[in-house]
Amino acid sequence: MKQLIKIGLTGGIGTGKSTTLEFWRKAGAAVIDADELAHQALTPDTPTWERVVRTFGNEILNADRTVNRARLGKMVFADARKREELNQIIHPAVKRMWGEAVEQLAREAHQEEFVVLAIPLLYEVAAESEFDCVVVVGCSEPTQLARCGRKGLSAAQARARIAAQWPLPTKMDRADFVIWNDGTLAVLHQQAEIIWATIKETHHAPSKN
Repeated sequence: MKQLIKIGLTGGIGTGKSTTLEFWRKAGAAVIDADELAHQALTPDTPTWERVVRTFGNEILNADRTVNRARLGKMVFADARKREELNQIIHPAVKRMWGEAVEQLAREAHQEEFVVLAIPLLYEVAAESEFDCVVVVGCSEPTQLARCGRKGLSAAQARARIAAQWPLPTKMDRADFVIWNDGTLAVLHQQAEIIWATIKETHHAPSKN
């Protein structure tokens, strides 16, 4: 089984994690997106879906029984207790899923030695020890608010989501690498390329039978 170098990618809402993840995927990394796993965990009739519906009621469901994430988000970001209840259901399931995904990658006969896991609440769920290094993508709050607005969130909704996460300066202080994404896409890519090259130079995954 191949021993992979695991890179944790995190930051705040609207900072550019997904863009960075895609850049590194094109650079040759295997990638896992915790947000996508959370979507999968809420597939109708899965155990996680059943717990969420039981906890928050059928009013969070669309006509096709999928979870209306906007409706659920509005509910939990207005109530810290409900948000914690949701986190207690979702995070263990997602962590199990990304752990299984990493194991599957390690078993497969491919060339990638590095896997990048994008986990928005990496520090909040105390997962940093799972990784060989952690990269935080940050930006200013006005930039976050502007990007969230382009995604359809009001300023109040965006601020509620920002407040639900650790402050970006705290995350950046604990990171091995920081990308500051307050400028152009080209500047983001330049930083991501430099950090990617540095990680490849300083980490090497030995083969393991």
